[in-house]
Amino acid sequence: MFDHVKFGVRDFAASKAFYLEALAPLGVTLLGEGEPSYGVELGVRGGASSLCLFQATGTPAPLHIAFAAASRAQVDAFYRAALQAGAIDNGPPGLRPQYHALYYAAFVIDPDGHNIEAVCHTPT
Repeated sequence: MFDHVKFGVRDFAASKAFYLEALAPLGVTLLGEGEPSYGVELGVRGGASSLCLFQATGTPAPLHIAFAAASRAQVDAFYRAALQAGAIDNGPPGLRPQYHALYYAAFVIDPDGHNIEAVCHTPT
């Protein structure tokens, strides 16, 4: 559905570093970069969508962004990498049967207060 999502961050350098580290277990890398006011594009090489960040001039509104993981192990690795990168725990890896029986996800809060999730919809 989305080609890319772009949003502003308070500290461009810190957010760029955070997302590169936290999303590395999902195969996300730097795809392109301009001046902080233009931003950075992150994604999986050859993938269909990307995440773009830029230096905001005001305080960004909180978002909830869910990243697709190919396995539960990727969800676990995302969670560990995100915490290592400075995220705040917002729900450790585990099943969320209230969504559906195979919904396995982890949630963290990024440096701007955004709720960031990695989710896998397949069995172990």
